[in-house]
Amino acid sequence: MSYLTQLTLHNFRCYAQGRLDNVQNGLVVLCGPNGAGKTNILEAVSMLSPGRGLRGASVQTMQRQDGQTPWAIFSEVATRGGAVKLGTGFEPATGRRIVRINGVDAKSQKALSDYLSCLWLTPQMDRLFIDGPATRRKFLDRLIFTYDAGHAGRLTRYENAMRQRSKLLQEGKEKGTPDPAWLEGLETQMAQTGVAICAARLDFVQKLQTYCDQADAGEEQFFPKAQLRVQGTAEELLQKSPAIEVEQMLSYQLEQSRGQDALKGGAATGPHKSDLAVTYVARGMAADQCSTGEQKALLIGIILAHGRMMAAEKGMAPIMLLDEVVAHLDQNRRAALFELLIALGGQVWMSGTDPVLFEEIKTRAQFFYIEQAQILSAARGQAA
Repeated sequence: MSYLTQLTLHNFRCYAQGRLDNVQNGLVVLCGPNGAGKTNILEAVSMLSPGRGLRGASVQTMQRQDGQTPWAIFSEVATRGGAVKLGTGFEPATGRRIVRINGVDAKSQKALSDYLSCLWLTPQMDRLFIDGPATRRKFLDRLIFTYDAGHAGRLTRYENAMRQRSKLLQEGKEKGTPDPAWLEGLETQMAQTGVAICAARLDFVQKLQTYCDQADAGEEQFFPKAQLRVQGTAEELLQKSPAIEVEQMLSYQLEQSRGQDALKGGAATGPHKSDLAVTYVARGMAADQCSTGEQKALLIGIILAHGRMMAAEKGMAPIMLLDEVVAHLDQNRRAALFELLIALGGQVWMSGTDPVLFEEIKTRAQFFYIEQAQILSAARGQAA
């Protein structure tokens, strides 16, 4: 089990300096008015895992406006092997963020996944089921990335190959036919990497479905069971044919669509077109047809299943970052959620404007009060 015990912010978002000490495993609650800086703390924690954090923002935008030195985040993490110091920050010379582990520069952000993983829910994600496929695809890939850090590399290789192919096709419109050998090489890379991406999605969703199905009647009463399915040409082919044959099919499709892709950009087929279909099992209804409240409950149920999956398969529940997650839940559903989060056994950070929303856990959670980018600690059990 890994969890944060200390967090320090320097010129990050609204914080010139901020520090949380003696953070405990279990439930951590950030209370304060809107605009006080609660979500910025959750974002800082998310930056201690690989990727662009819960806002998906660029490193430049995280810089405090009047900060004279680059933003940085420092933390201490309790692990089975002992305390580990994790840090990350902005390096203006390269325009990128750097990662340090116990004071030593890491080769890549991926190294963070050896020590902790983060999973989050934000108010913006409430539109997951009614937004376009790209939003759900990004959500699915983030879940996979938390489980399998190598998934990000597959996505990057695919996107780079597709970008280079698009550039060649665009140049071909202006300068004549591009080098066919180069195009073929990029399409082969896209087909091979694309099949690997689709296979990872299918395998992950099958595993996650097992943990969705483990929800007992008590949980299902508040957070309905979801049926998950990946939709996409390559995924459908993979369920009928060997991977090597699907690679060949995708390569052929890419070759045949060169003219169309030169006009429209991108590629007509591939894992960048896939979607995550979610069904409310008990009602047999697609998630996008459910009410707003049902969609929220379905989403929470998926996140809880992912937490169980990580705890069972990796021996480490992810750090959960739940921004305003209880704001629109009734009292019974809030109480059920708190019990399920405690049962996961990991560290869960929650934010909210009203301490009353956390009344059920006032003796079982650690509270920090945030006012105008100032962090005021409170002992466990001393919620207002």
